[in-house]
Amino acid sequence: MYDMAIHLRTDGTKRLYEQIYEHIRQEIREGKLLAGERLPSTRSLAEYLQVSRSTVDTAYEQLLSEGYIEASPYRGYFVCKMEELFRLEGLDAGSGAATASQAPPAEGAASGGVLARGRGQGVGRARYDFSPYEIDMSAFPFPVWMRITKNVLSESGSGLFSQGEPQGEWDLRVTISRYLHSSRGVECVPDQVVVGAGNDYLLLLLEKLLGRDVSIAMENPTYKKAYRIFRSFAYRIVAVDMDEDGMSAARLEQENVTAAYVMPSHQFPTGTVMPIGRRTQLLRWAQMADDRYLIEDDYDSEFRYRGKPIPSLQASDRDGKVIYIGTFSKAIAPAIRVSYMVLPPVLLERYRRECSIYSSTVSRIDQRILNEFIREGHFERHLNKMRKIYRAKHELLLDRLRPWRDRFQVLGENAGLHLLLSCQDGRTEEELVRKARQAGVRVYGMSDSYIQEPEKGQKNATILLGYGGLDEKQILEGTALLEKAWK
Repeated sequence: MYDMAIHLRTDGTKRLYEQIYEHIRQEIREGKLLAGERLPSTRSLAEYLQVSRSTVDTAYEQLLSEGYIEASPYRGYFVCKMEELFRLEGLDAGSGAATASQAPPAEGAASGGVLARGRGQGVGRARYDFSPYEIDMSAFPFPVWMRITKNVLSESGSGLFSQGEPQGEWDLRVTISRYLHSSRGVECVPDQVVVGAGNDYLLLLLEKLLGRDVSIAMENPTYKKAYRIFRSFAYRIVAVDMDEDGMSAARLEQENVTAAYVMPSHQFPTGTVMPIGRRTQLLRWAQMADDRYLIEDDYDSEFRYRGKPIPSLQASDRDGKVIYIGTFSKAIAPAIRVSYMVLPPVLLERYRRECSIYSSTVSRIDQRILNEFIREGHFERHLNKMRKIYRAKHELLLDRLRPWRDRFQVLGENAGLHLLLSCQDGRTEEELVRKARQAGVRVYGMSDSYIQEPEKGQKNATILLGYGGLDEKQILEGTALLEKAWK
């Protein structure tokens, strides 16, 4: 252990915790900090650097989240094993991005202003619905959206009503590629971006790009709608169990599959954040064959409440092995129906040969409105406002669940719009859901997300509690009813 000579800039260009995080991260990636090496305590490093302890705490928590370091109770922080990372980065890597063109080419409403179906389908009614699929629309800047819509329609002329580019409007693809690079570390150019009306359409395109005789691995449990879409392709689907770090790389290597569908930044429904070590193992697996790909679904990475967002898996890809899929449904509104896919160079060429005959499924008007909304800074302001709103709900729900910790373990609390309650007293999921329903509260069981049910006795009953679609008063009243129902 030693104090770190970190040169901190005070010119305001980058926050102090980010500079500390990036310095330690780089030291680990370059092998200057070795596996098992102990880091300075947060107190000693804060004193040495003359910064607040909370600044160092935030930097360490980000490194913990990404799997660069681990905490040992009463002993301190230690560097994680990074051998796979060094081997991966030492390969003769190909370019992860295509060459940019020099010229641009010629989910129902609920009460309280909440829009549903962010990740799935809501069914039935309850007085309080802790759905993990809903988002809060109460703070959406409707006047701004209407003003931009009016301006777009009045200023664009008849050309806006002609057929657009199959991949989506060039200006929007430029905006998306810049946003992804700055917020998610995604390495791409506008040519690699394909805009589509929801993830469903983008997955349909993937069938054309990957082919029909495809075997695909999926996390178990997983996002069931994606599973049903892949099954409709007649794909052979292999359920790969998860451990505390995400999809088991050892199990994946045993399966004869050519693609793996993963959600590394915030796995649905478990909330697992995949550490860097597991990510490099998956990338290593994909590099072992030309036709192997990782499909990264980055559906709600914007909502992380401590530290900054975890970089995407695609950001660590150097061989064009990651197909990156994202959406504006969670961050703005499901009804906008704008998602995007970043294709690796090989698949981009295949798209141009075989899929450019398909017209874009998002209207040029909607694309232009969204582009102006982002370009003028309204999206960033809206996102910051929603982070504060969701953070307040997140903290309130956690506070309400603290007295329950003798009966339930709280999981998945780092990000997203839902928490998990793992029952520790032997009650079944069916019993918990039934008693909640009798009390007028709807909750969601983990079992609905399993492709392949674990063996009996291998898991505790687990309940998903979403808070995006409830206001703070509803969270208080709903959890009070749950407490009575589950006593």
